[in-house]
Amino acid sequence: MSASDEFVLDFARPERIGLEEAIYAAGKSPVQIDAILDAAATRGASLLLTRLDADKHAALARRHQAETDYCAVSRTAIFGPRRPMHGPARIGIVAAGTSDVPVAREAERTLAYQGHAATLFADVGVAGLWRLTRRLEEIRAHPILIVAAGMDAALPSVVGGLVASALIAVPTSVGYGVAEGGRTALDAILASCAPGITVVNIDNGYGAACAAMRWLHAARALDSLDHPATEQA
Repeated sequence: MSASDEFVLDFARPERIGLEEAIYAAGKSPVQIDAILDAAATRGASLLLTRLDADKHAALARRHQAETDYCAVSRTAIFGPRRPMHGPARIGIVAAGTSDVPVAREAERTLAYQGHAATLFADVGVAGLWRLTRRLEEIRAHPILIVAAGMDAALPSVVGGLVASALIAVPTSVGYGVAEGGRTALDAILASCAPGITVVNIDNGYGAACAAMRWLHAARALDSLDHPATEQA
């Protein structure tokens, strides 16, 4: 059995759910990833790869490395032609600390892969609340927010109590002691008294970006129902 027999790519996903195919690289060998990229190249398709560490990226075939936009911080790669970016940014990504940036960047890169501009607000956690308040009006300008925070994950609750934007919280595994691994952050957000916060899994910047895109698609669909195109006579 060859590596090409070990996967089936979902190129119909955009028509079905409005989200592009993505490849979770953790657990896959460089040989398997090379075979996946060959299949995409045959169709002239682009792919997003997540959780692709630097050593595994370096082990890919040179032809694939040359066609790949790799980000070591987020451990993501965009293979093939880049989509044009559509703005202005309607999604804001808020990271509590610098250590939360890899998760925030994963969300940002996932959005960029599908052509959605986003604004990153880094290191605005509650330990220095002035860092958040001085950027609050900029943050409020985005109708959808992704908020990534570890430790006690207080930031999503604080932001959720200050802005009207739809809010997707991402607990991160940043922390030590009782906060190690991100479970405390997850539980804290789930227990938040700020109403209407959506929560994704620990370190799941990709999932948060996909949730944000679903909301954008829903908003557009609702707008088209409220303002149907005028029929031509």
